[in-house]
Amino acid sequence: MMQRRIRLRLEEVKDFVTAASRCDFDIDVFYNRFTVDAKSIVGVLGLDLNQILTVAYNGYDPDFEKVINRLALAS
Repeated sequence: MMQRRIRLRLEEVKDFVTAASRCDFDIDVFYNRFTVDAKSIVGVLGLDLNQILTVAYNGYDPDFEKVINRLALAS
């Protein structure tokens, strides 16, 4: 299972959800006790985008990795 920490701005939500929706594996976004499906734009918009979010997934898609790498925080 991969976990990446990202910072997501409102204008980036659509691209993130679109990239996640093209994947054939589950992708979850969470912080604190809230967990949502990354393929749900309503779910992602319901998160506090001022927080650092964790994305968890178990698969590989090159287009999704490009989006995640662009949003990822430095480790």
